[in-house]
Amino acid sequence: MDAIDPAATAWLLAATALVLLMTPGLAIFYGGMVRTTGVLNMIMMSFITIPLCTVAWLLLGYTVAFSEDAAGGLIGNLAHFGMLGIDPTTARGTVPELLFATFQLTFAIITAALVSGAIADRAKFAAWMTFVPIWAVAVYAVVAHWVWGPGGWLFELGVLDYAGGLVVEIVSGSSALALALVLGPRIGFKKDAMRPHNLPFVLLGVGLLWFGWFGFNAGSALAANGTAAAVFLNTLVAGCLGMLGWLSVERIRDGKPTTFGAASGVVAGLVAITPSCGTVNTLGAAIVGLAAGIVCSFAIGLKFRFGYDDSLDVVGVHFVGGVVGVLLIGFLATAVMTGGAEGLFYGGGLAQLGKQALAAVVVAVYAFTVSYAIAKVIDRIMGFRVSAEDETTGVDFTQHAETAYAEGVHGYTPSRRPSSFGSFDALGRQPEAAEEG
Repeated sequence: MDAIDPAATAWLLAATALVLLMTPGLAIFYGGMVRTTGVLNMIMMSFITIPLCTVAWLLLGYTVAFSEDAAGGLIGNLAHFGMLGIDPTTARGTVPELLFATFQLTFAIITAALVSGAIADRAKFAAWMTFVPIWAVAVYAVVAHWVWGPGGWLFELGVLDYAGGLVVEIVSGSSALALALVLGPRIGFKKDAMRPHNLPFVLLGVGLLWFGWFGFNAGSALAANGTAAAVFLNTLVAGCLGMLGWLSVERIRDGKPTTFGAASGVVAGLVAITPSCGTVNTLGAAIVGLAAGIVCSFAIGLKFRFGYDDSLDVVGVHFVGGVVGVLLIGFLATAVMTGGAEGLFYGGGLAQLGKQALAAVVVAVYAFTVSYAIAKVIDRIMGFRVSAEDETTGVDFTQHAETAYAEGVHGYTPSRRPSSFGSFDALGRQPEAAEEG
């Protein structure tokens, strides 16, 4: 058994907490991007992934992803079903396996939460709760085994994905597209303005995401060493250049750089550096971030051209940004960072680029197909989308019996209240309370 390294363990404990913080950060980020009638629902769709993924991961997800291979590189065995055989003395490399499993769990959580952005304002909360744990095992855990698991076929092929460009970003973007197609567009898509209702929320959320992303990427070194330091710097650089790239496009194309563009550019840069942070040098990180900021700023318009309603641009930023990062490894990987493999610009030829492209296509097709099938079955059984009346009223009230803002604030004037919740006055109080007040 490998000896547990206290320094590596301490760093991974901190990194795990940072990655978990990304999900509340995403909740605030997404919450600021939706309209006033869907704020709480959007936040809850992120928060609920924490318990749902935790249960699914500890029961089945971890063993599917990280146990020894059981089917030609496709899936792990069930040796650790319910975390069997793992205790505080069990090591994974130089860290406790319980901690490694928890660290990987936080990745599954944030990936599921990312998917929710594509179906904002129109999904039944109960249907989303049904989808998440099934998806976490059937999609996320399976792809994690392919890319990172012992004997995973993409891992054995030599595909490089340091912290989740394939497993997190392309999986979430492909799954998001599948759900957007199953649920269909929001009422008023392409006709009504659907602007972010709270840009300070968006900026706060992206700040929390950026902070947590250092644990996401640098924590993947599983040690407090030089590699973690290089990855940390690459993460900072790519986020900065992503912002500058996006703002440059806005300035040239639209005349003015926006705060929303700044936030989106940071996320695009961070998405693209996620797979490549442990394979490229600092100059490479700058190129990756800049390319993602520019490409994703154009990609978000694809939904209007092709007619799919990806509410919060999960496809345009996470899928496209993930593809950019995964493919640029084939050009920019350096032997110093990878320990061997090199990209085209460093004399490595086209071999690595071919492997990266194959992985991107296969993962995208698998995640889209299985996610679409799961969502379709749920839609047939219980319905995945709220009624048109409930969507018009607002999913905050119709799904949770709450509102983020008092009636009349920020234009929120629900047309109807569900009769099961009784009668309320203009302040949201029941008649008896109104008389007493």
